[in-house]
Amino acid sequence: MNARTPPMQDAALIEALNQATSLELYQLSALVERLMTDPRRIVAVRKDLHLGQVVRFYDERRDTMREGRIVEMRDAQVTLHDTQQRVQWKLPYAAIEPPPPDAQPRPQTPPASPPPATSPKPTRADFARGDKVSFTDRHLQTHVGVITRSNPKTATVDTGEASWSVPYGGLRRVLDI
Repeated sequence: MNARTPPMQDAALIEALNQATSLELYQLSALVERLMTDPRRIVAVRKDLHLGQVVRFYDERRDTMREGRIVEMRDAQVTLHDTQQRVQWKLPYAAIEPPPPDAQPRPQTPPASPPPATSPKPTRADFARGDKVSFTDRHLQTHVGVITRSNPKTATVDTGEASWSVPYGGLRRVLDI
């Protein structure tokens, strides 16, 4: 066995695992995987997390705890921006150290520059049947046509040559002068 025990590992536990058979280790691995992906455990960790929060997480490559800011939360994993290395990590929630229940939220550092102001994307309410619109297809060709049908997420636009199903966010109103 290695004379130096990494800081996050228990020497007695490692010794016991070294005595286990490969099948026992595999069974233990499957059990641990099931426990780590148990939705109740994920919810228990997620309930105290929010976007922008700085949390501690386990870096298995270096066998240390690190700090990162939460940038995205998905069903089974969280994306963190490492505060020291400036890299992103996609980790299971089990790798996150839950903040203590009485911990005060840390003040967020303001972004270096404000994000550019963008106008909201058009929605179904911005268009009606018969409106003249333009859009750009995936080949960056601009088409002009008339809305012939409004669906919940897309509008059917007749260009005279073809009918296109276009998301409302990709439409631009055309004014006749």
